[in-house]
Amino acid sequence: MPSGNSINSEKFISRTMIYLIIIAVLLLSICIYNYRLIPVAVAIYTLLIIYTNWTNKKRKAELSDQLRDLTLNVNNTAKTTLINSPFPLVMIETTGNIIWKSEKFVNEFANIDINQELNEILKEIKITIENSEKKEKGNINTNVEINGRDYNILGSYVKSHKIKRNKEQEYTTMLYFIDETYTKKLEKKAEDEDICIGIIMIDNYEEISQRISTEFKPQLIAQVEKYIYEWASKYNALILKSDRDTFYCVIEQKYLKQAENDKMTILDEIKNIEIPEKVQPTLSIAFSDDGKTNSEKADSTRAVIDIALGRGGDQAIIKMDGRYEFFGGRTQEVEKRTKVKARMVSHALKELIQASDNVIIMGHMNGDMDSIGSSMGVYRLSKTLGKEAKIINETTGIGLEKFLETAKKTEEYADCFITRQEAGSKIKPNTLLVVTDTNKKNYVEAPELLEQISKIVVIDHHRRSTDYIENAILTFHEVYASSASELVTEILEYSQADIKLTQLEIEALYAGIMLDTKNFTFKTGVRTFEAAAYLRKCGVDIIKVKKWFQSDLETYQTISNIVSKSEIINGNIAISIYDQADENANIIAAKAADELLTIGGITASFVLGKIDDKVYISGRSIGDINVQIILEKLGGGGHITLAGAQLENISLEDAKQELINRINEYFFENEN
Repeated sequence: MPSGNSINSEKFISRTMIYLIIIAVLLLSICIYNYRLIPVAVAIYTLLIIYTNWTNKKRKAELSDQLRDLTLNVNNTAKTTLINSPFPLVMIETTGNIIWKSEKFVNEFANIDINQELNEILKEIKITIENSEKKEKGNINTNVEINGRDYNILGSYVKSHKIKRNKEQEYTTMLYFIDETYTKKLEKKAEDEDICIGIIMIDNYEEISQRISTEFKPQLIAQVEKYIYEWASKYNALILKSDRDTFYCVIEQKYLKQAENDKMTILDEIKNIEIPEKVQPTLSIAFSDDGKTNSEKADSTRAVIDIALGRGGDQAIIKMDGRYEFFGGRTQEVEKRTKVKARMVSHALKELIQASDNVIIMGHMNGDMDSIGSSMGVYRLSKTLGKEAKIINETTGIGLEKFLETAKKTEEYADCFITRQEAGSKIKPNTLLVVTDTNKKNYVEAPELLEQISKIVVIDHHRRSTDYIENAILTFHEVYASSASELVTEILEYSQADIKLTQLEIEALYAGIMLDTKNFTFKTGVRTFEAAAYLRKCGVDIIKVKKWFQSDLETYQTISNIVSKSEIINGNIAISIYDQADENANIIAAKAADELLTIGGITASFVLGKIDDKVYISGRSIGDINVQIILEKLGGGGHITLAGAQLENISLEDAKQELINRINEYFFENEN
């Protein structure tokens, strides 16, 4: 780029040439009128050119002197700045040859061998050059630790004139070493001392109050509180009791990380309390650092405690740096005996339906009898209240094929079921969306509807995941319940509407309960049988329902083959693979997992099947092993006794190994 003085010189010369041309034209014009003046004109013009050339040379010389003086001043200033820089500086070639280093650099690293660190930095520079589109020059920015100190390395590299024998281009770079040790320490101290807000809740306080005698109740509550306060004191945390069963906790991040590394021992310590009536107290604990202000952190913690409670309690969840850590959750959910909430939800749902233009209902992908049964219950409630209702169903799971065949042959349900594409055309300004048998955003039949519809109701019994539907205006989420069909049956029972369930709807609800309880053998509480009794009064045909779950001979033989090929790990866990190309591989895998649990000594079972590029894993347990926690590690979910997961772009054998790794992790965590 030309200097300012050079540009001015060029402008001066160009203007002089213009003047000379103008003068030449004037002299020529005069000579045309009087030719006698030609010698005079030539003499004058010659003298003028000589003078002009002399003037230009003098001007250029003056400008050149000014430019030389300026360059010398700049060079001296730059040199002085580099030599006296407060940062260690080094000029180095990519070969490792040091061209120059500042006095600060020499003093900074006088007592250590800096060559190894420099070589590591040069490796990174070479990688940067290789990945750069413009290889002539560039900048670098990296961080290294040298002799226990943290440095931010800044620099720029340029292509040198040297070329190695292998014709590889060499580069020269200037590196600036900025000591950020003190800054890093301050950042770490601020992070460690940043507070997290926690909530600790006694899960079964009401049950303890009801079942424990007046004599022992104060003693028990005092013991529980003693354990909580002692645990908090161990980690320098502040505990504030806000309610009879709720405590707020304020703790610094460094101490929360210690508690996290200790696996939240308070969950197990609380179980050491000896209770005459054999009512075991459990805790739900939540911590979160998500939020810029303490108020935002408190809001986040309340959302996390909802997840802990929604997963059945007896667990701690820590949300830190955007990740969730789960501890505990190894006991069965405690059944809540009150039906007050069911009545309230029933009344609220009825009002929401009445205030809506229409109702769209959907369950989860790979729908089963529980998702479709609960959906049909909501469908009947909507139709009874005079509202248009549709059920989204595209995928089928366990026991659903025969039911759907029967339903579609019935005139009343001819236009009941729609696809997710058809659902888009059914959306109105005041549409109500009811989600049943799942609380996960990405597991519903049509996830896009969650964004398109503002009025959402969730009815579910699965343990809450981190991907739960947050914007629901009404949630009936009870993890103690056997099934979503049980919850919907309670809603119908207490709706105070003149509901006339059809035979198919009654049987669908009953089948949903049967499926998730494995014929009333797992997760059956008092209210489960009460819901079944209500459906029995409505006229359910139990034999007909049972036939829906019957397998044909070929399917039974397939299941038997899967069972025969199962592998036993850890002494009581059965794992098998269904390796046939079958569009119903997920259904077969689920049935095989159920069948494996009928074998003596088997307390948990896992069966893998593949459809296209997806591997489906079905997990079952009799309750001693939490299959939900295991399959959550693979992105799945479910209940303590029934869960599933899906893996993409992986072979069955690799998926099996991943499953075994997660099972081993589960037992390792429980042991520690």
